[in-house]
Amino acid sequence: MTALALAGCSGEKEPSATEPTTSRSARPSPSRISDRAEHIEGETVSRAPKPVNDGQVLLSVASKQGNAELPLTKEIGAGTLAIQVNCQGKGILNVTVDPVGLSFPLNCVNEEVSSIYNEIHLKRARSEGTVRVSAPSTVRWALSVEQWAE
Repeated sequence: MTALALAGCSGEKEPSATEPTTSRSARPSPSRISDRAEHIEGETVSRAPKPVNDGQVLLSVASKQGNAELPLTKEIGAGTLAIQVNCQGKGILNVTVDPVGLSFPLNCVNEEVSSIYNEIHLKRARSEGTVRVSAPSTVRWALSVEQWAE
């Protein structure tokens, strides 16, 4: 029995070649280990994430499900553009911010809120922008986009 425990036999299913692999959270909940990258206590999909800086909010949405194409409310200026996303429900949520080329996935799970923050530094302004989200209909999400000059 000791040999099995030392070999790392956990009873968990190994991911197949078609399943995405995920990293484990550094701070697992007491009852179980999360199977997505980031969980921030107190985050929700019922309201948009709070801005992290005193920047201008370009988009703020909450309690969405599935796919969406959301135009930014203001011009994208030069400086830092940041996007925060929270999701809940099993599936992969993909975010693309056009025309700046920022794109990333977020692995969402049942029962907990997964969160991600990404930013991009822009050298020039863009007159308009769009955030595209693709997600299964079982995934609820919220996001905020903000910008500040450097």
